[in-house]
Amino acid sequence: MANNILITGGAGFIGSHLAESLLRDTDWKITIVDDLNDFYSPEIKRANLDEIRRSGDFQFFETDIRNFDSLKSVFDETEFDCIVHLAARAGVRPSLSHPRLYAETNITGTLNLLELARDYEVPQFVFGSSSSVYGVNEKVPFAEDDRIHQTISPYAATKAAGELLCHTYSHLFKIQCICLRFFTVYGARQRPDLAIHKFARLITEGKPIQLFGDGTTRRDYTYIDDIISGVRAAIDYDASAYEIFNLGESETTELSRLIELLEQNLDMKAVVDRQPMQPGDVPVTYADISKAKRLLKYNPQTKIEDGIPKFVEWFRNAEARTK
Repeated sequence: MANNILITGGAGFIGSHLAESLLRDTDWKITIVDDLNDFYSPEIKRANLDEIRRSGDFQFFETDIRNFDSLKSVFDETEFDCIVHLAARAGVRPSLSHPRLYAETNITGTLNLLELARDYEVPQFVFGSSSSVYGVNEKVPFAEDDRIHQTISPYAATKAAGELLCHTYSHLFKIQCICLRFFTVYGARQRPDLAIHKFARLITEGKPIQLFGDGTTRRDYTYIDDIISGVRAAIDYDASAYEIFNLGESETTELSRLIELLEQNLDMKAVVDRQPMQPGDVPVTYADISKAKRLLKYNPQTKIEDGIPKFVEWFRNAEARTK
């Protein structure tokens, strides 16, 4: 089991929850790298760091993963047992406008970390990938051995490239690499640009929410606690040199149903502004999690009907603190 761990993107949504979870176990030493960029408010990320500190101490470096020399200085200070690489430029739609930035961060940044893992002999690398790599795959549910040659956004392409880099470094340099394909993660501290958080904010403000398409697109929404259990199982996994795992709930929810659940739990009606489908959006995501169940003992517990009330409780408390 790894004890000295580097979490890139540790001030973000998934990373901050992972750091908290690990710090609750007293034998973990945590180092966080995050550039606190302005994709969304850096103040949100600083607040996430404050939340982590409630669970224990950690090292923090405000570092851009594109900067190899700056990253190298982090490795000069600590001998890591494991890297959990969650830092990335995220989001399908913004990647259409800024493909070069996405490539530089998600591909070059990942390469920098793998090079440093090789140079400093870090034995384990856990990579945060995405369900978006499946693209317009018509076979559902999506399984890890499906072909991923139909990506339809630069973001998805960069995540697929990251997986290939992991495989290459695992093969050449004997770094154990585990790639985790996350399926639409939600819960407390979810990024404000993601649908559930954005919809909740607009509904409470009485502003229209943009619904792209006819509301029948489906997503495999995965509660943050279930994702963290999967990431921690991946950190502990040592049975093979390279693996890919889907981490989802293995259930799909239509967009129109998601809005209904938010309306019910917020006790407010949404104003819907219907828009055409957006380039890069896929019609469905749906995880086959049989492999993760078998090898990681991954067993998601939170259905969307239970997760949305938990999110809304956090959202209301967070909104109250800002007023």
